[in-house]
Amino acid sequence: MKKSAVLLMGLLAISGGAFAAGDAAAGKAKSGVCAACHGGNGISMLPGYPSLAGQKADYLEKALKAYKNKQRTSPQAMIMQPQAAMLSEADISNLAAYYNSL
Repeated sequence: MKKSAVLLMGLLAISGGAFAAGDAAAGKAKSGVCAACHGGNGISMLPGYPSLAGQKADYLEKALKAYKNKQRTSPQAMIMQPQAAMLSEADISNLAAYYNSL
């Protein structure tokens, strides 16, 4: 019994990033603007714009929040900061869940 509990806890720890807290369906509904640069399926065809499909939700949330708070200053920041500024915390979580699910 103890071995099973330890194994289960270990599997949950390893796969922790796979369970995004947001609502992927709501994120998909909100992703239309993102698709212009990051691709309709999260795979960017534009040089210099990252693909978002399959990215870890935690990373995407942190990145969007950093753009929103003007903490990122890359060349893409001039495009991303205004986009992220319009997103609520729930929107950010939902978008992260959606792109993580692809």
